[in-house]
Amino acid sequence: MSTFIETIVAVASETPKGMTTGEPRQPVRRPWAEIIRKARGGAAELVASGLRPGDAVAILGAELSQTVHAAVSVWLAGGSTTMLHEPGHRANPEAWQASTLHALRTVDASLVLLGRPYEPVAEVLRARGYDARLIEELEGPDADFAFEPVEVGEDAPILLQLTSGSTSDPKAVRMTHGNLMANVRDFTRARDFGRPDDVLVSWVPLFHDMGMVGCFIGSLASGMELVAITPLEFLQYPGVWQELMHKHRGTITAAPNFAYVLMARQLAAAEPGSLDLSCVRIMGNGGEPIDPDGMRRLEVAGAQFGLDPRVLAPVYGAAENGVLITMAVEGEGMVVDTIDAAALEKDRRAVPADPAAAPSEIRRFPLLGYVLPSVSARIVGEKGEVLDEREVGAVQLRGASVTASYATEDGLVPAADADGWVDMGDDGYFVGDRLVICGRRKDVIIMGGRNIFPTDIERAATAVDGVRAGNVIAVRVAEDGAGGIQKEGFAVLAESRQHADPEAAERIREAVAASVLSDVGVRPARVVVLPPATLPKTSSGKLRRSAALNLL
Repeated sequence: MSTFIETIVAVASETPKGMTTGEPRQPVRRPWAEIIRKARGGAAELVASGLRPGDAVAILGAELSQTVHAAVSVWLAGGSTTMLHEPGHRANPEAWQASTLHALRTVDASLVLLGRPYEPVAEVLRARGYDARLIEELEGPDADFAFEPVEVGEDAPILLQLTSGSTSDPKAVRMTHGNLMANVRDFTRARDFGRPDDVLVSWVPLFHDMGMVGCFIGSLASGMELVAITPLEFLQYPGVWQELMHKHRGTITAAPNFAYVLMARQLAAAEPGSLDLSCVRIMGNGGEPIDPDGMRRLEVAGAQFGLDPRVLAPVYGAAENGVLITMAVEGEGMVVDTIDAAALEKDRRAVPADPAAAPSEIRRFPLLGYVLPSVSARIVGEKGEVLDEREVGAVQLRGASVTASYATEDGLVPAADADGWVDMGDDGYFVGDRLVICGRRKDVIIMGGRNIFPTDIERAATAVDGVRAGNVIAVRVAEDGAGGIQKEGFAVLAESRQHADPEAAERIREAVAASVLSDVGVRPARVVVLPPATLPKTSSGKLRRSAALNLL
């Protein structure tokens, strides 16, 4: 069997650690040994019903205990899993159904496993020709709990991870057992996951690589205690995250930047002494651009609750590498690289600058740590030449943990070039051996010979009172120049709870324009103030800039 399957089976047999779900209302803890034992029974049922090694299985459910059981059962049966996205509270049912069917065609699913409350979807899928079963059918008391995992090789697929891009033509990253184990081994060893007192607390969904690989599989493979809640429970009351870290003495957590901005606000308003976060040793921040100012506010707000600023760990990750690509050394905290704005935007060079300079003259990016051992990373220029330190270009990866292909409706397509390098679509640079990401290449706004990253504009807009943190998008638009010639400009779309108040909305528009001009040195062509929950996002919460154009 694969090294990954051998590892999770062996670790579960040797550790008393396990996974708690159902917090905060009805917590239930299951040791990893019990989870593997039940998954043996589930795997036996899947094989008996015709699942073959390498078959793709899609999973949809809201209860973590069920979806985890389904996923591990599939892996022990030799199949691969794809976690389908649950419909958000704003989702159009017809659009969600269409995107779900598209995802099933993309991964060529041979089976769909449905958990609560999505059992009624089975009839819809069967009518479309899919084999759909209920997860509870894999949970019978008469299952073969002595079932031996199906033999698969290191090249067999284990995850078909749907990408979270904004295009209408999605693809799935094909992770093999070998890819996955290489990445899991890298990041669990890099920060010593599974210390005797380690507890990982997570709310990140399992359809996101951070939730599935970084939190769930990272805990399972290292024998670490895991406390997991659903994204819905977090979004209904974000404070539950830090409360669970306090309650369970959580040492590790991970989330996108917006969640830490929320945490900073809540800790600033919390009663002193109500929480003890001195137990935390790693707070991984990735999945979206990182706001250094937001993290500094978290450092200040968290200090009164014992949160050590050195635990903040900005990282770079992607499903193409399992999850993590870089990690910082323990105790380093967030290190910010301050560079000259003109050199970056005109010459594509990251020239160090005085942090005390005017905001419009500098750009600040967190260092994202060191590239992990099983992956190589390089920066290349427009002609494919490899660039030197502090030269900005395309980020490319290759290595044992890097995917070789994507699944699409038309079958597998290569992810890498002839030499094995995968272009990540991000622009970045190196500072020594540490990586910096500037932003997505396709989103760059070109004005007056400057290459402006929209994240710089969005950070400036977010600083305005009344603008919802993490809910600002800067998009390219065409505007009339001299002589009627079209030139590139940009618009800023910002959510605010004050959108319905004409005077407040006008104040926000003016303040956003002034803040962007002051910090970035350019003025937006338009500023639009929108109601909360208006901006389009992917299922994992990333802003969809191209889709936001429709709001204009």
